[in-house]
Amino acid sequence: MPPTASVSSFEIDTPRGKQTASVAYHRAGLGEPLLLLHGIGHHRQAWDPVFGILAAERDVIAVDLPGFGESPALPDGVAYDLSTVVPTLAALCKELGIERPHVAGNSLGGLLALELGRENLVRSVTALSPAGFWTRAERRYAFGTLRGMRIGASSMPLPLVERLSRSTAGRFALTSTIYAHPGRRSPEAVVAETLALREATGFEQTLAAGRDVLFRDDVPGIPVTIGWGTRDRLLLRRQGVRAKHIIPKARLVRLPGCGHVPMHDDPAAVARVILDTSK
Repeated sequence: MPPTASVSSFEIDTPRGKQTASVAYHRAGLGEPLLLLHGIGHHRQAWDPVFGILAAERDVIAVDLPGFGESPALPDGVAYDLSTVVPTLAALCKELGIERPHVAGNSLGGLLALELGRENLVRSVTALSPAGFWTRAERRYAFGTLRGMRIGASSMPLPLVERLSRSTAGRFALTSTIYAHPGRRSPEAVVAETLALREATGFEQTLAAGRDVLFRDDVPGIPVTIGWGTRDRLLLRRQGVRAKHIIPKARLVRLPGCGHVPMHDDPAAVARVILDTSK
């Protein structure tokens, strides 16, 4: 069973004044703080394959982003864009007594990690297949794929999801868009992440907010690593080359044989990249 989440509630500034936001997270380990941020439609358990490795050397906080996993939606009328979610994460860190953590993020989480770095709110950034370096056509393809995954997850009754998850072919059908090796996933994990995608209250608003997102700025003054799986089918790896041009001092790392969520495809390699960046 996955560990029970802790939930922290705190005030954030919104167009309607100060309102309360709540974020679920799992925290363990010793050392310098390390914040882990998942992608759209996922949940903090995306980091389970590397969490224990990282917690042996870092104080690790794996977060359910607002409107995903066990974190409730943002207050009514609050946008799910960078100008809101980044300060929300900063407020969470303050509430937890963490000053300028290291941060690692995947996909949407990678974009958020880079924005935290640009705002000088973190000590280092590891961004795995980060969003925001796409062309218009690549963004349309990625968003269309994500919507298709959401529709599929929402339309299948739970008994069908459970039945599919018990076979390698079924796990491939459910998760091959984001994993290079979906057969390695446990049936329980596949069911849980399918339900997380289906039940994500922040999915549509987050996707809408990403329509105009392009990451255009350097992230100076801190270590930045950008990792990209060679078998990423959602955000194609040529986007990593663009990211390197925009953040010229970043280390661009190739993750052989990994898909869009590389933590499951090669946990040891991903953990090493994060630990090397967060020295």
